[in-house]
Amino acid sequence: MFGWVLKGLATGIKTTRYPKKEETAPGISAGRPCAGKVSGDNKSTLAVCPAGALAENKGMVSVDYSRCIHCFRCRRTPGIIPLDWQGGYEWAAVTDRDSKDKGKMGKAFRRSLHLRIVDAGACGACLSEISQISKPYYNIHRLGFFITPTPRKADVLIVAGPVTDHMRFPLREAYEAMPTPRAVIAVGTCALSGGLFGPSFASCEGVHEVLPVDIALPGCPPPPLAIIHALLLLTGRRSPAALISTGLKGKKEQ
Repeated sequence: MFGWVLKGLATGIKTTRYPKKEETAPGISAGRPCAGKVSGDNKSTLAVCPAGALAENKGMVSVDYSRCIHCFRCRRTPGIIPLDWQGGYEWAAVTDRDSKDKGKMGKAFRRSLHLRIVDAGACGACLSEISQISKPYYNIHRLGFFITPTPRKADVLIVAGPVTDHMRFPLREAYEAMPTPRAVIAVGTCALSGGLFGPSFASCEGVHEVLPVDIALPGCPPPPLAIIHALLLLTGRRSPAALISTGLKGKKEQ
């Protein structure tokens, strides 16, 4: 134990360079599939996706990131034409509601946001990644983001999970208790589309069925840097990504 303490003191605290510089450390992101042209019969490639995230679009395979669960089947399944896999972690996208109300948080919130995290029936993977953002390597405090235990002091509601039936009312109550202006970030595939758990008799098709969502962050689960990108996007300090990759030239990603 004493040896680990000495090693820690000698190494010091190393915090990610993001967002000032691109983070290139290994293991910071699992990546995700990207659209591409598929030669021949692509039905076998589309069929391997258990979440229905892949679709044929004018000779291309498009990827709906709000449904992708990062199972790697479209890349590793034998006998199919694999899709390319892209790295990166800037995955957060604005919703239509947010695009109509740009800058809703105002300049006063760009350097100071308080976050309330809600487990709305998540499996634990997204919550595990969210828990990393306040630890030394990611250290969201340096960016002006702070986690609060009460929605009455929160500016942003970070929600993970498809919203199970018993969480509908508590989630709405938490949102109503927040002061305005307020925002909602839906984190993970389940929070965006229900994932493999919803919609069903026990859960919703995502947070949007209960609350107005401002920032959509896909991933199963999204890495910590993707969560930080969502926060930076909300405060106008970063550009948005697309929720659907079509691979079609001249066509704007959705």
